[in-house]
Amino acid sequence: MPCLRSAVGKVDRSIMAKKSSFQIKAEFLVVRTVVGILGILPRQLSIWIGQRIVNFVFLFLKDLRRTAFINTGIAFPEKSENERRRLIRGCFENLGRVLGELCHFPSVTPEDVSALVEFNFEGLGEERAYYDSEVAKGRGTILAGPHMGNWEIGVFAYSASRRPISYLARRMDNPLIEDYVTGIRTRFGNRSINKRNSFGETIQLLRDGGILGVMPDINVQEKDGIFVPFFGIPACTTAGVATLARRTNALIITMCCIWDKEKRKYVVHHGSLIETAYTNDRHGDVREATEALTADMEKFVRAFPDQWLWIHKRWKTRPAGEPNPYAKQN
Repeated sequence: MPCLRSAVGKVDRSIMAKKSSFQIKAEFLVVRTVVGILGILPRQLSIWIGQRIVNFVFLFLKDLRRTAFINTGIAFPEKSENERRRLIRGCFENLGRVLGELCHFPSVTPEDVSALVEFNFEGLGEERAYYDSEVAKGRGTILAGPHMGNWEIGVFAYSASRRPISYLARRMDNPLIEDYVTGIRTRFGNRSINKRNSFGETIQLLRDGGILGVMPDINVQEKDGIFVPFFGIPACTTAGVATLARRTNALIITMCCIWDKEKRKYVVHHGSLIETAYTNDRHGDVREATEALTADMEKFVRAFPDQWLWIHKRWKTRPAGEPNPYAKQN
């Protein structure tokens, strides 16, 4: 399933040769069948089945369940084991909701999306007017959000109700599934940019006043990131977002798309407006913006902890001398 493939981790096309033509076609057939069946069912039934599928799949993914339990302990050491397990169950339920909703993307209209998703700009406060005026002047925007809630429909709703977004994504290891899923995601004008070797393309996009969607809440190698606090623990975080913003004079806005049980709809919450400084200390400017960005990611997770992707090894890369918290003990 596309959203599970995204959650567990996408593999670059460079290793595609390991898959036979038969395997590629068989995987594609499975995806088309699941999407086709869930897509013709009533939406709530599709979501219910999607949640059952995800829960069943994760019964066999012991390492990911272990990672989630470690992560919840790092983020919320004060919570009991039962409380942490409830958060993890919420994470799986949320992934099932993403799957069920995604299967309806091929047939929904912009009006359907607008009725299901609302935009909340309260987090921007008085900076909303400033942001609108800067966009009118041609400044680009980087929309940065964590892997939580329904990130798929959040980006989809932007193109249906506001402005199309270009988003960074690694290519899947199955070209048929990649083309199919990309076609669904870009129905209303969004554009996928290959995350690999994308720096020049994203610079031009932002200088032209476009919107770039990124998800910077994942672990990166030390050569690609910097250590900033996340739940009070140094987490190696991409410096690319702040570097892009500084180089193109783009604005950074944090956001997440959360399922609101009371409203029975999704709410796109916007957080802080972040601008990179322009001092003689370029690395310091990038670090300051990355810290602010990561702090907002933490605020979102603390506010909606059962909708974050706890199965990712967020604290895997460690400063010199610190142990890997995911290493198995002998």
